[in-house]
Amino acid sequence: MHPTKKAARIAGFIYLSMVFTAPFSLIYVPSKLIVRGNAAATADNILAHETMFRLSIFGDLIGQVIFICLGIALYRLLSNVNKTWAALMVAFVLVSAAVGFFDTLNNIAALILFRGGEFLTVFDKPQRDALAMLFLRLHSHGISIDEIFWGLWLFPFGLLVFRSGFLPRWIGVWLMINCFGYVFLSVIGFFFPAYDDKAFLYLQPVLFGELAIMLYLLIRGANVRALQAEAA
Repeated sequence: MHPTKKAARIAGFIYLSMVFTAPFSLIYVPSKLIVRGNAAATADNILAHETMFRLSIFGDLIGQVIFICLGIALYRLLSNVNKTWAALMVAFVLVSAAVGFFDTLNNIAALILFRGGEFLTVFDKPQRDALAMLFLRLHSHGISIDEIFWGLWLFPFGLLVFRSGFLPRWIGVWLMINCFGYVFLSVIGFFFPAYDDKAFLYLQPVLFGELAIMLYLLIRGANVRALQAEAA
């Protein structure tokens, strides 16, 4: 197998592995356990399904590790196109992962408060539940911060795809548009949080740029003929 095609397939498989962690931690578990505006109900749900909540925390951490690995794999694939843009892409990935790691602490703090303990006896249960909801809310806002970097890394990535010659230019354009989709979601999350879910739903066609590049890397890998023609 051509080295570039092999590198593309590896990046595609790493990208695919994120599908098994991110939706579970970011969408499924919060939708099942967190009741907006009701700390007591949320506490009951999380304590009744504590393993699920812990898995979502672990999934968050594993997801950040996978994201870093993806950035490195894509750097290996695309650095010959332009090292400066490739380095910027990895830099945004690393910042995003760092934000994600720290944001996960909010969910851990919420779980500690919901469970209680000897050192928390100075707070009664409604107070603990309210504080835990505060940390869950902070985690949600942390995701809004991270969405900026989920978007920003896609611009240099899309530009590299566009210039590569061995990946489809139209996907590169899609990824750059995808960048602004995530940034727009972050703005909505901070200034118009009531419309966050609707914005996420309406922006799905834009956000599918990542799905397109993932499938292309997995199925096609890279256009080796274009590389050979360029070399000739």
